Amino acid sequence: MKKRITAIMCSLSVALVAAAQAAFVTNDSVAVFYPAGYDASQHEPSPIFERQPVATMPLPASWQLRPSFSVNNGHSVATISVPGDVDFYGTGEVTGPLRRNGRTISLWNVDTPAYSVDGGSHLYQSHPWVMGLRADGSAFGIIADNTWRQQIAITDHQVTFESQGPAFRVVIIERESPQALMQALASLTGTMSLPPLWALGYQQCRFSYQPDTRVMQIADSLRHYRIPSDVIWMDIDYMDGYRIFTFNPREFSNPRRLNDYLHQRNFKAVYMIDPGVKAEKGYFVDDQGTAGDYWVKRADGQPFEGKVWPGMCHFPDFTRPEVRTWWATLYKDFMATGIDGVWNDMNEPAVFEQHETTMPADNQHRGGDGVAPGPHARFHNVYGLNMVRASRQGLLLANPQRRPFILSRSNFLGGHRYAATWTGDNLSSPEQMKLSVPMTLTLGLSGQPFNGPDIGGFCESATGDLLAQWTAMGVFFPFVRNHSIKGSADQEPWAFTPAVLDACRTAINRRYMLMPYIYTLFREASVNGMPVMRPLFMADARDRSLRAEDRAFLLGGDLMITPRWADGVAQPQGGSWQPFTLENVTDAWQAELRQRPGSIIPLANLAQSTSEMRTDSLTLLLCIDSDGKARGQLYEDDGDGFSYLSGNYRQLTFEATLRKRVLTVTLRQTAGTMPPVNRVLRVAYVKNGKMRYSSWQQGNEIVVKMK
Repeated sequence: MKKRITAIMCSLSVALVAAAQAAFVTNDSVAVFYPAGYDASQHEPSPIFERQPVATMPLPASWQLRPSFSVNNGHSVATISVPGDVDFYGTGEVTGPLRRNGRTISLWNVDTPAYSVDGGSHLYQSHPWVMGLRADGSAFGIIADNTWRQQIAITDHQVTFESQGPAFRVVIIERESPQALMQALASLTGTMSLPPLWALGYQQCRFSYQPDTRVMQIADSLRHYRIPSDVIWMDIDYMDGYRIFTFNPREFSNPRRLNDYLHQRNFKAVYMIDPGVKAEKGYFVDDQGTAGDYWVKRADGQPFEGKVWPGMCHFPDFTRPEVRTWWATLYKDFMATGIDGVWNDMNEPAVFEQHETTMPADNQHRGGDGVAPGPHARFHNVYGLNMVRASRQGLLLANPQRRPFILSRSNFLGGHRYAATWTGDNLSSPEQMKLSVPMTLTLGLSGQPFNGPDIGGFCESATGDLLAQWTAMGVFFPFVRNHSIKGSADQEPWAFTPAVLDACRTAINRRYMLMPYIYTLFREASVNGMPVMRPLFMADARDRSLRAEDRAFLLGGDLMITPRWADGVAQPQGGSWQPFTLENVTDAWQAELRQRPGSIIPLANLAQSTSEMRTDSLTLLLCIDSDGKARGQLYEDDGDGFSYLSGNYRQLTFEATLRKRVLTVTLRQTAGTMPPVNRVLRVAYVKNGKMRYSSWQQGNEIVVKMK
């Protein structure tokens, strides 16, 4: 077998020189196509792939989708013609509808504050990935393995990638369903690591909460108003003159005291770190970077300086492994003050007073570890990815026993391995609230499961009605953070009327009740790459009525969310999904919830933070199918740390059967070595339009006689 693979690779190498293109198939039926004149040094090692595609056999004659390569006005072009009736998705962080047919997207990461609904064809991230869904429910994915500035143009029957860089390879995946396609993508790009449980809770942020006493006040208010929450964020004003890895000596003079205060109230603290290092002799970060010659260079070989928040700044060259290692060491003392997570912002990189608000395309990066030196034009789109790669290394170095949490504004396809993301500096408007659904879904379909918008909107001021609507919907997104800009009206839930406060509290309570289910979904994403938040078409890939629906969405495979503002949404399986409520809803904002027939969803009792949540007392929400059966799962571990990797977790399976009005529900542990716990369980189900509950019972089996 090894001799055969070697012979194939040798023949391919000759073909690359002699023919217009070459192609092969990997051992898991992924096709890779090379253009004539392909120069691997300009693209490889690819940041997209955790597992580089390896040839095992020539492309079979039956393989349908094949790119044609050409040159157009000096640009490298790959065109894939797609026969039949296909709906297209993916393309990463962009505005517009979920269905991408007829759209053109530019891949060039840009700081785009207050982007409009129609003006977001390129934003802070780039994902050269297109997903196709055929009429029969089969799916395919196309990757343009290229970090240079490029454009994706999609018609009903053609996908075109046009790059300003050298000729690039194209990877095409064929699978029987969209779910299988997402899992195949993750097998190449790698999956996200399981985040700490606290990162899934409700989070409160502002540019900026200052001084530290204001942060404490926010923490106390969240607890006073009984709003479940886990994280408070520190924007750039905590720094001393916007110098990264420093603290304002007047307003944040004792970060350890502040972080201890938050920890005592079951909050975690996340602090911002930007890439721009103030160019100032005597400032320790700049001194170290200058001494090590770690900065991105101008075309003439001198260190580049550009203006950002601190003034003139140097920028680390994260393409170099020694620079990433140095950057990682900066986190140790910083995290030792009790900081729990890191927010890497401005990492497109944003540079004020420059063309396109970034550094010149002819700046130079020196690479290393197999990456060839090259211009910023090649490395611009992966600057943020390389930064969070280094930051993750730093958090693991500082706290090797804790799961790192990093949020990044800029990223690239494959960067989900290092950081979560949000959709940038959106607007406080009903249009952007509605837009946040397809944006979050599209990022999930582009390999980034952990994402979401700024709830309430970042730029300008939210009204109470807008915040209530957005929170009622946004609590079901993977990432849940309320964030607003300096100078805007206060946007905390209590800043408006008592009715708005109650609505926000009700919605957030819903998320915390669903937390066992949500954590199980994140476990699934970390294992096989499935999105946490999914489009309705994943309920039935052959149902054409679901293809364009981007107002309602799925949380996992068993829960459908319809925002109150969305009328006439498509319903999977002919409307057979069961509506239910988790509480007595009396306001006009809460989303409608529906459960898939044949499913069981585990619910926790109310808690004010994930650290207070207990799963030894669970309510099992049942939706019996037409065969009288239902099934569900629950994943549990310590909520942080890495012992789960060696088996210290519990994977539980719930099964229910209904026979002659007798409902029997059983629980069994199907994986993991974490010892079982004594549980108190009850069953919840809908009958005659009303929620019914059994009595609490201890043990691994519940028997309920249905009246």
